[in-house]
Amino acid sequence: MSRPRILIVGAGFAGYRTARTLSRITRGRAHITLLNPTDYFLYLPLLPQVAAGILEPRRVTVSLSDSLPNVRLVLGEADRIDLDDRTLHYTGPEGDGGTLSYDRLVLAAGSVNKLLPIPGVAEHAHGFRGLPEALYLRDHVTRQVELAATDDDPETCAARCTFVVVGAGYTGTEVAAHGQMFTDAQVRKHPLRQGMRPRWMLLDVAPRVLPEMDEKLSATADRVLRQRGVDVRMGTSVKEATSEGVVLTDGEFVATRTLVWCVGVRPDPLVESLGLPVEKGRLLVDPHLRVPGRPELFACGDVAAVPDLEHPGSYTPMTAQHAWRHGKVAAENVAASLGLGGEHKPYRHRDLGFVVDLGGAKAAANPLGVTLSGVPAGAVTRGYHLAAMPGNRVRVAADWLLDAVLPRQAVQLGLIRSWSVPLDTSSPEVARVPGGPGERQEADARSGPGAALAADTDDGGTGGERPGRAVPQEKPAKGQPGSGATQVRPGSGAAEPRSEPDTPKGRPAADRPRAEPARNQPGGEPAKGQPGGEPAKGQPGGEPARNQPGGEPAKGQPGGEPAKGQPGGEPAKGQPGGEPARNQPGGEPAESRPGGEPAKGEPGGEPAKGQPGGEPARGQPGGEPAKGQPGGEPARNQPGGEPAKSQPGGEPARDQPAPAPAPGRPPAGDPAPGPVKRTDVPDDSAKGDS
Repeated sequence: MSRPRILIVGAGFAGYRTARTLSRITRGRAHITLLNPTDYFLYLPLLPQVAAGILEPRRVTVSLSDSLPNVRLVLGEADRIDLDDRTLHYTGPEGDGGTLSYDRLVLAAGSVNKLLPIPGVAEHAHGFRGLPEALYLRDHVTRQVELAATDDDPETCAARCTFVVVGAGYTGTEVAAHGQMFTDAQVRKHPLRQGMRPRWMLLDVAPRVLPEMDEKLSATADRVLRQRGVDVRMGTSVKEATSEGVVLTDGEFVATRTLVWCVGVRPDPLVESLGLPVEKGRLLVDPHLRVPGRPELFACGDVAAVPDLEHPGSYTPMTAQHAWRHGKVAAENVAASLGLGGEHKPYRHRDLGFVVDLGGAKAAANPLGVTLSGVPAGAVTRGYHLAAMPGNRVRVAADWLLDAVLPRQAVQLGLIRSWSVPLDTSSPEVARVPGGPGERQEADARSGPGAALAADTDDGGTGGERPGRAVPQEKPAKGQPGSGATQVRPGSGAAEPRSEPDTPKGRPAADRPRAEPARNQPGGEPAKGQPGGEPAKGQPGGEPARNQPGGEPAKGQPGGEPAKGQPGGEPAKGQPGGEPARNQPGGEPAESRPGGEPAKGEPGGEPAKGQPGGEPARGQPGGEPAKGQPGGEPARNQPGGEPAKSQPGGEPARDQPAPAPAPGRPPAGDPAPGPVKRTDVPDDSAKGDS
């Protein structure tokens, strides 16, 4: 009898727990396949510590292959599910498609950034749902502080050191708390202008910080943030975002280069494509996490609207704690449906409390309903995270210890650029790559690759977010940086096409050296014989040509110098009275003849090139590099080499007229505008987390 096939989509808290529990229950009696865009499980609650430089990125990731025995990992993103044929179609990380069949399907695709219809947010804000976004924020904050330390304009300095976080939930509160400590430590090494310090703002339309938690915990977090200097504004949000700052709902304009969007999450768009009943984008399931009418389909985590049996009429909230518990119950019910053990169980939960890390020794926690703050809360918070992590506990504890005794390394690696982490994306755990795989289209929507390339060029390639000041460019090729090509999935936003100017980093186009115009080109000296230029020989007004009336007679013509071998002229070689020819009597012996100098490569002669003892030939080891080889002179018509004759920019071929410049093209020698050509990006076209 063949083993049943179980397919799990997503390796967030729910998907990872489902796969691990099923692996333990089935013990090889079922084929378990896990589809995920990355090969790791991300422990999301510690992501703010990655952005603040406390933890290294790999500390909050757990290898799926190492920690899930008897589970087959398939890298890719789900594109379409055929419920009737029980097949799932996906796209791999290199663009190759595939199909997976199943007997039981568990949807645990997680969530993505929640968007609101606020002008400019999708273009100028960045989310905080995946590792690439945390790495980008760490680099970006470091860069802004370093640029502000050397800026002579006080207004620009203040804008660079103002960081706006929207959303005072768990994530936004922790980002603002850790961010303030991180930038304060930086300015001790890079002092700002006198009287200036980094300013962090925390905005939310809610009446208090952490509205999901107890009022005592909320008050504790609010007090800690304000003591550190965070500007906490409740009942206020962003009305509009621009390249120079944000307009608040109270009408105030705040100049800033940083907008972090932490207003919440929404279910993965894959759910809506199924055509099944949903509740606010979440797939409706029964208390056993099974989709009604589809006995083979289960859902858990942020994509599932699970009835809350403790509070009838409501659904469990989209939190990591619930997703982790969903996964265990879903695995047990899937196994029971296949007759592999156990009974069907409904999902019930008991609130064990919440913890919020505020950086340093400060935290807010209520384990088992006991309200804590200060150092005790900090100890409970870190102990909880170590116990909840499925791996890397020793490494995380070691990083915490080192952070307590050593200063943080505030450096920007520049691995993630702003256009790689657009806010409107269905895959926040994957950084977008120019020319990457996937279904593509010309981008004309709100966000995507290229969203801040103009700003990156504007501040000298440092990535300061000041979009909107790029030099007009020609449309780049598809698959090149700034082409606007983007991976398209249901519910994902397309990219706004931008292009990166072909200018040296940190140098405006106007300062680039210009080459001298070629002859007969616009702005250059006219060629001989052309209107306005010097007359050519033989032309009216010019010097007479040879053998023309008034000109010098040609050799051998009457009145001219006699040619060699003609009467009165110098005797030719080998003629009477002339110099004897080689190998003739009285003449110099020819090479390789008796008495003459041995020829190259002959016995006694000089060794030929490329022979033992001789000079190495071109392109051979030790010899002069051949044209077009590394280190050698560029070949004709190769980059950096002399253009071939009759090629654009080269000398016209013989008997060919000098080409005129095409209309609208710059003169020769003037670099044409356009995107920088990248040779390390493939031209071929190529999700999650609770």
